[in-house]
Amino acid sequence: MITTSNFAKSGKDSDAVAISQGVPWFYRGKRYMPLAPPRWLLNAKDPELFDREYRKQLDSLDAKQVAEDLGPDAILLCWESFNVRCHRRLVAEWLEEKLGIVVPELEHERAESLPFNKQPSKWDVRPSQGTQSLRLF
Repeated sequence: MITTSNFAKSGKDSDAVAISQGVPWFYRGKRYMPLAPPRWLLNAKDPELFDREYRKQLDSLDAKQVAEDLGPDAILLCWESFNVRCHRRLVAEWLEEKLGIVVPELEHERAESLPFNKQPSKWDVRPSQGTQSLRLF
């Protein structure tokens, strides 16, 4: 089953696949750049712009081929904590929609993942919102 996580939690897992532009110094695993958002979009603080433009990028890909490239037990990694607005949730939702599969966050039930458009931004997050700490290491 394809799952999602972040570098701090799963960066040393043998099934990890980075889907981000950058990776932490300790990461030595696979990378899958077709799922990495472009740098200009990473700086966009407008979630609607990010959603619209990143979905265009995803829709230019063949979801079945992406899943085959990733492998059946891939853990899709990027930087953000669980349920903080992150493109890995958007990728998970895209794969779910296109392939009819479930892509949960590692060690969480699928129902625990907020939809991408409901996740608070890292610029908005406050500990009282029930998200994990933003500490990465």
